[in-house]
Amino acid sequence: QVQVVESGGGLVQPGGSLRLSCAGTGSMFLFYVMGWYRQAPQKQRELVAIDIMNGTTNYLDAVKGRFTISRDNAKFTVYLQMNSLKPEDTAVYYCRLGIRTIGGLEEYWGQGTQVIVSS
Repeated sequence: QVQVVESGGGLVQPGGSLRLSCAGTGSMFLFYVMGWYRQAPQKQRELVAIDIMNGTTNYLDAVKGRFTISRDNAKFTVYLQMNSLKPEDTAVYYCRLGIRTIGGLEEYWGQGTQVIVSS
């Protein structure tokens, strides 16, 4: 049974930085897809950054140049380094992990971690 544990959220002033971590414990396989999504109040969940083992990395336009996704396969962990944070980055951030299977992708989601950017 894979469990997804997120950490690193919190309150930060505009211009500050945070690093989110997401560990997928209990997996026997590496995660082919590791990504971060966010959902602000009254808005739909959106993709922030995604890293795929085929070498593909994509970012939401609004975070390009400020956020960096990275992974440590040995630790089954994905990180999201967030710099130059803005109030509009305030949201609950969710981690998504995907294991490649014959039938497609077996997905796991974290419980979410709150990020608040405010002075």
